[in-house]
Amino acid sequence: MKMIGIGDNGVTGLLPQYKEWIDESELLVGGERALDFFEDYTGEKIVVKGGLTKLVAALQQETRKTVILASGDPLFYGIGGYLAKKLPLEIYPTMSSVQLAFSRMQESWQDAYLTSLHGRSIKGLAQRINGRGKVALLTDEENSPNAIARYLKHFGMHEYKAFVAENLDGADEKYGWYTLDEMEQQAFSPLNVVILLATYAPKQYPLGIDDEEFSQRKPDKGLITKKEIRVLSLQAMQLRSTSVVWDIGTCTGSMAIEAGKIAHEGQVFAVEKNELDLQNCLQNQQKFRVDVTAIHAKAPEGLDRFPNPDAIFIGGSGGEMAELLKLCTSRLKENGRLVMNVATIENLYKAVTALKENGCEVSILQAQLARSKPILDMTRFVPLNPIYIITASRKEQEHE
Repeated sequence: MKMIGIGDNGVTGLLPQYKEWIDESELLVGGERALDFFEDYTGEKIVVKGGLTKLVAALQQETRKTVILASGDPLFYGIGGYLAKKLPLEIYPTMSSVQLAFSRMQESWQDAYLTSLHGRSIKGLAQRINGRGKVALLTDEENSPNAIARYLKHFGMHEYKAFVAENLDGADEKYGWYTLDEMEQQAFSPLNVVILLATYAPKQYPLGIDDEEFSQRKPDKGLITKKEIRVLSLQAMQLRSTSVVWDIGTCTGSMAIEAGKIAHEGQVFAVEKNELDLQNCLQNQQKFRVDVTAIHAKAPEGLDRFPNPDAIFIGGSGGEMAELLKLCTSRLKENGRLVMNVATIENLYKAVTALKENGCEVSILQAQLARSKPILDMTRFVPLNPIYIITASRKEQEHE
């Protein structure tokens, strides 16, 4: 069983050997667009639509000579990777749309960041591409070049200019450069690739963003997880690039934003009960280019909308601590971590008790920090409020 990549130039772009294999086959499988290139095919055709489960089951029983047609390189955001795990396939790719786009652009692409928005949410793209010099995006009708331009402008990513390549290798091939404003207004073919090229390096914020950089509630500034505590808490969460994170009581969004920079290929979900604080959180997301899902609710309300997390941060509790921790620990993934900051020994006792009752292993770090402050020609230290950083993990189940 063979899988052959095909481009928009159809049969003319195929190697003679590939054409011969197709002519000799008895079953030809592919999308409608690919099958339309073979009007004179004498064998049976199967159109690939929707899910692949039924198709795989049928092909696993197939004894005829079969060729599956796929767009471009079947192993580049294509069906090749999935079908190769289910079927005895030989895969023969042609050039992918991204390869063709870079060739039209006359630009090397070994250093490009490649990602697909085809059939996927654009959510989180900001932190995935922030600071990258070269980005290639596969698009769809919803995540069109116009929508991408609006998204980038929302996060202030004006350093990018865009190269849009349409109908590559097809009769209506077209490509060119656009500013974000131009790309937002231009009409494009549904079949396109967008390449972003940075014209300058934007400001970057390393781990431990200064507190003053965040928009905060006025005049009551200070309702923020302080930089030093934030860094210690993030370390305790042990985030990976693909982690799913909850930030409960996000306030300014400082923890959610720093977590999103670390878990840039994952997802961050935040909940905040104060609407004005939530507005600050949304402003901070734009400034720091971290696209978080943040909702207005008082936890544990709203948490049922979020997927199970790898890590949870709780910066404060609205009085429903026992209920909240029970729910959070029940939703935490295997080997996940819950990190909680508390300022009083009463809440420390309540939290540790509740976490242990829910089967967690608990450790506590007491952080007593002070920052230097000039006084005349000398320096003194101003202490920060002591904070207890509680780290909880689910006990591993014993396997018999």
